[in-house]
Amino acid sequence: MRADEAAGLRVLIYSHDTFGLGHLRRSRAIAHAVVAAHPGARVTIVSGSPVVDRYAFAAGVRTVRLPPVTKLPDGAYASGDPAVPLAETVARRAAAVARTAAAFRPHLFLVDKEPAGFHGELLPTLEAESARGTRLVLGLRDVLDDAELLVPEWARKGAAETMDRFYDEIWVYGLGRIHAPLAALPLAPDAAARLAARLIYTGYLRRDLPAARPGRREPGIAAGPFLLVTPGGGGDGAALIDWVIAAYEADPGIPLPCLIAFGPFLDEATRSGFDARIARRPEKIAAITFDSEIEFLMRKAAGVVAMGGYNTFCEILSFDRPAVLVPRTEPRREQAIRARAAERLGLARVLMEADGRAPERMAAALRALPDQPEPSRVVVPGLLDGLGVVAARVRALTAPVPRRAYS
Repeated sequence: MRADEAAGLRVLIYSHDTFGLGHLRRSRAIAHAVVAAHPGARVTIVSGSPVVDRYAFAAGVRTVRLPPVTKLPDGAYASGDPAVPLAETVARRAAAVARTAAAFRPHLFLVDKEPAGFHGELLPTLEAESARGTRLVLGLRDVLDDAELLVPEWARKGAAETMDRFYDEIWVYGLGRIHAPLAALPLAPDAAARLAARLIYTGYLRRDLPAARPGRREPGIAAGPFLLVTPGGGGDGAALIDWVIAAYEADPGIPLPCLIAFGPFLDEATRSGFDARIARRPEKIAAITFDSEIEFLMRKAAGVVAMGGYNTFCEILSFDRPAVLVPRTEPRREQAIRARAAERLGLARVLMEADGRAPERMAAALRALPDQPEPSRVVVPGLLDGLGVVAARVRALTAPVPRRAYS
């Protein structure tokens, strides 16, 4: 696409963001890649994340915040505002997405993970944009869930039918040799053929260092060699943090100290308990709440301990850090599937809580972590090609930029 053709390119990204940071951070990485590859392009991200304002975005990228919803411990959902019924929040979100799309007039609409959006909130927008000739793309992380859970969930939502009806392409941000997220869907032969023709494995999304905010400061413990412990958003990371702290309590001689990034969604009472334990070992453990530029810490760390969410896994690969993954298995098995696949390829080591949470197990892993092989020791073709492939597909789908009339 020539620069003058790209100047008017408009891409709308939907990120439902009901829990954690993963969807927003993936959408942000893609948006930055699009504006970098297409001079003059504009990207709008509609997101339900309550922390979207704590991130910096590249020129040409703006955000629209949807009314938030939250995931409850039993897997159900509720409005972020307890006084508002969930159905009303969904209606407000649907209206906000529709208004944004109508005003922005995207050439390409990229939907993250949920074909019909949260509780079907995207269906009116998909109908309208399809009628206008907008190119519609569904973007999926490498692993959605265990097939036994994914198949009935997608059947309940009518997700496969929505995908087949509306989307021009389906991008999987991973590699088929690691996981095929849609392989278990029971599709009719004609639908399966259409899916195969639209399905593109992009590779994982490489991460680079962002432009540092003015006055950026890092904890003193990061001045020397350290281990980074990150449970992502932190809403389901208490068990990992507890296990790491217990390891230092049981084995004070672990050579390297650790920095724990709690995540913005770790509840206050749990954090207070961790802070009290950490305060007794200031020479070995430090903690921060949240770092929107955690890439800087990832690059400096001698090793990473994480749950194995998609974005953290991309960062581990991108910054070539030895890693120990401690995946959650409830309510989804996504992290465990990804972690096991990574271990089979030699990209990381895995500790499963089901095999025992003895502090000595974690202590031994922390001692060995700095000497683990880096992921780059394993050659996997196309492993980190995702952003380049995404930029190329945007170019292919929108060149020449369609000329359309809007009422």
